[in-house]
Amino acid sequence: MLGSMPLYHLDESVVPDAPVLIAALDGWVNGGNAGTLAAEQLATDGRVVATFDGDRLFDFRARRPTLDIIDGKLIDLEWPQLQLTAAQIGDRDLLVLTGAEPDYAWRELAADVVSLARRLQVTSWVSMGAIPATVAHTRPVPVLGTASAPGLLPAGISQGPIGHLRVPAAALSVLELAVSTAGIPAVGFFAQVPHYASGSFPAAAIELLKHVGRYLDLELPIGDLGRRALETRALLDAATSGDERTRTYVESMEEVADAAGTPSGDELIADIERFLRDRGPDGGDREGGGGGRPN
Repeated sequence: MLGSMPLYHLDESVVPDAPVLIAALDGWVNGGNAGTLAAEQLATDGRVVATFDGDRLFDFRARRPTLDIIDGKLIDLEWPQLQLTAAQIGDRDLLVLTGAEPDYAWRELAADVVSLARRLQVTSWVSMGAIPATVAHTRPVPVLGTASAPGLLPAGISQGPIGHLRVPAAALSVLELAVSTAGIPAVGFFAQVPHYASGSFPAAAIELLKHVGRYLDLELPIGDLGRRALETRALLDAATSGDERTRTYVESMEEVADAAGTPSGDELIADIERFLRDRGPDGGDREGGGGGRPN
């Protein structure tokens, strides 16, 4: 009986109009938390329309709930979650799937996500993630794209890597493949983050939002990610300048990036600061945002 029950509970009062489903999970292929930072930004002010059964999806010894203790009294538990949030940006309805990467029932979850996508009449799927790479924090964040069919990615966004690649799969990729196999167009954007940077890397989240925005032909808000990216940049600058070996290593990666014609570090900071000025203090478009649906 348990196996026949869906893993999700749906709020049927929410009926999005031809939504795009955007997904990012905390875990594998979420370097620098870039995917989930971007997804959380998109889900801001949205409404949760579906929740997934954590007792069937998570190993609570691997992802232990967080316990709040005040003055020696147990107050509350925060459990790992996976949920779908409905949001509207401009004239586009979005569904944002985000939360912890499940430990169990990946194939059952994939089947349920396909069922849910059909039920909500999802028009396309977008994965967001990030991988550690040999790239410098002082240069623009490279992004690789995946696509279930030729021509889905916007012009100028590279699909790759080229050739046959076998890697340990993420649950996110399992879901993307299941959705595309079911006939729903699917793309993915995966940022490359500096492998030496620990913690969050907001600049990669901004770049993911830019790429998804190009795919949707829509200006996406970045909230406080711009400020956080500049703060992270300053911390990494200080850390690398204080160690000659690390500084030399970063300079060697800069030379490789510069040979490929990417902007300098100063140009990158100026670009983020200009982006913040243009979007206003809340990260939104001063002129009201918007844009059309992709063709």
